[in-house]
Amino acid sequence: MMSELSSLAQLPLFNNSALDWMFALGIAVAVLLVLLAVRRTVRAYHKKLLATSQTELLEIPMQVLSRTTLLSLLVVSLYVAAQWLTTGPKVEQMLGSAITIALFWQVGIWAVAAVAVWLERKRQRSLAVDRAAVGSLGIIGFVINVVIWAMVLLLTLDNLGIDITALIAGLGIGGIAVALAVQNVLGDLFASLSITLDRPFVVGDFLILGDFLGSVEYIGIKSTRLRSLSGEQIIISNSDLLSSRVRNYGRMNERRVVFGTRLTHETPLEQLEQVPGLIRQIIEGQSNTRFDRSHFAKHGVDAIEYETVYYVLSADYNKYMDVQQIINVTLHRELQKRGIRFAYPTQRLYVATESGAANEPDERPLQARRQRSEA
Repeated sequence: MMSELSSLAQLPLFNNSALDWMFALGIAVAVLLVLLAVRRTVRAYHKKLLATSQTELLEIPMQVLSRTTLLSLLVVSLYVAAQWLTTGPKVEQMLGSAITIALFWQVGIWAVAAVAVWLERKRQRSLAVDRAAVGSLGIIGFVINVVIWAMVLLLTLDNLGIDITALIAGLGIGGIAVALAVQNVLGDLFASLSITLDRPFVVGDFLILGDFLGSVEYIGIKSTRLRSLSGEQIIISNSDLLSSRVRNYGRMNERRVVFGTRLTHETPLEQLEQVPGLIRQIIEGQSNTRFDRSHFAKHGVDAIEYETVYYVLSADYNKYMDVQQIINVTLHRELQKRGIRFAYPTQRLYVATESGAANEPDERPLQARRQRSEA
């Protein structure tokens, strides 16, 4: 240990005079202050650009440069100051490796900041133009960041003299064991990539998955988050999501509506023939609708049953309910004007007298007759 310290003390770096050391230290402090002042100016200018409503040309470069770290500035200052000292080849190599590694990590920070700014701007544009791209931006950002830091780490190890070829080969073998241990996480990761590439749904779509329903808020690396109608957030893993049967109402262009109308058997035939035309007239009188058909469907046990089909030319559920309400109210009013009654569950009883003649059927609801018989 003592021999190593003595050999280190005999390096040319330590043969400099005290004046040389003080001069180098002064240069290091001066360079550091200048670099800090430049960084402060860059940050102030970037803050000024953000205050404007327009996107300036230098806004992104200034934002990236403002992420310069104090450690990087300190390493650069020391490297510049060391140039004024007498150094040997070994010390020069160490200083060169230190400044190179510091620059690698600083460039990595700049690259990550640039990617984050680019993704955020693309997300803002995509919200109004292409919502499908919004869900994939988080996954794209994650992949790019992993690539950036993997390259920085490999370049750092290579600069330190480590054989990265053997390291990469070892990581490949060890990666198999890691993949088996975290296969669920990797399954969600690959599922997120499938969602990104195939785009079965995007942010803002309304999904129904079994008993769960809600609008897509965020598509992440491992899970997708839905906001339910009652307000709570539903978190579903991507692998479970893709293995489920998903009903995507966000891709609905128009809504098919089927509703029935039940009239009493005593309605005259002439009026029964007019009902489909009346329903058609009411539906075609509404905006954003397309009439399909209306038919006397069948003779029910206790009613004449009609079936009507039409389309609401909008995916908005509230719009559909508004249209259906107007149709129901208008149909009720028109049938009431014509003296046509809606049917409700009834049961007829024919009572034969001693003479063999049948009395008029009792058409009151079954519940009312039961109450009278009990009385």
